[in-house]
Amino acid sequence: MEKVKLNNGVEMPVLGIGVYKIPDFKECKQTVLTAIEAGYRSIDTAAAYQNEEAIGEAIHESGIDRKDLFITTKLWIADAGYEQTLKAAELSMNKLQVDYLDLYLIHQPFGDVYGSWRAMEELNRQGKIRAIGISNFYTDRVMDLLANNEIAPAVNQIETHPFYQREEDLKFLKENGVQMESWAPFAEGKNNLFQNEKLLEIGKKYNKSVAQVILRWLIQRGVVVIPKSVKKERIIENINVFDFELLAEDMEMIKSLDTNKSLFFSHRDPEIVKWMSSFKKK
Repeated sequence: MEKVKLNNGVEMPVLGIGVYKIPDFKECKQTVLTAIEAGYRSIDTAAAYQNEEAIGEAIHESGIDRKDLFITTKLWIADAGYEQTLKAAELSMNKLQVDYLDLYLIHQPFGDVYGSWRAMEELNRQGKIRAIGISNFYTDRVMDLLANNEIAPAVNQIETHPFYQREEDLKFLKENGVQMESWAPFAEGKNNLFQNEKLLEIGKKYNKSVAQVILRWLIQRGVVVIPKSVKKERIIENINVFDFELLAEDMEMIKSLDTNKSLFFSHRDPEIVKWMSSFKKK
């Protein structure tokens, strides 16, 4: 598995398994076990996904040494603030059955972000979190953290796919030493992604699926990616993207698909902020 080196020297696999929208304990546990068996060593979850315990069971059952796994989870808005973040991180580690996290992200740019960041900096210094980062932060908010804190975010996990390519975000993050990570790399199938003629044409050239083309495209742009699937054949397919490389002409063809707009929601929409902030984890 190829890796990227984060701004604090920690190495992170360029591809991992995502478990968003897999709340069922048995299904989530089996998904992670299947992924580990297929060669995945990076697992991305969040407190808000309500499946950390299932992942903990899978990690324990897999028999893989903890040091060989890269575990990411995220802090939800309801747990924002210094004291609450310390408690939330400890709870997540307990559920995951680990004594440290490889990466801990502030899930949304709302609530007491600054109190949370101070707590995360402290946990990082204590060795309980190897790297700290953010998710869904626009560049101005990223710069605020960079300019006003001792420890810089190592990662920003944001919506990134062929229809919302985030070229300016990627340029900014690279210039400032923050690793970009994609969520929803397949846009959850929106805009008939898997039937897109250009992506199908590229896939045919390499005897690869549309999903594999997209993952390869992201990796070649220097973006870490965490595709989600519960199907064994798809999980295996998604990791088999290191035996080919897209040509410049293919990259340009995919670039033409960019609409520069989210297919989900804007984190600058007051109603979205209100809705997210009202959500409480179970």
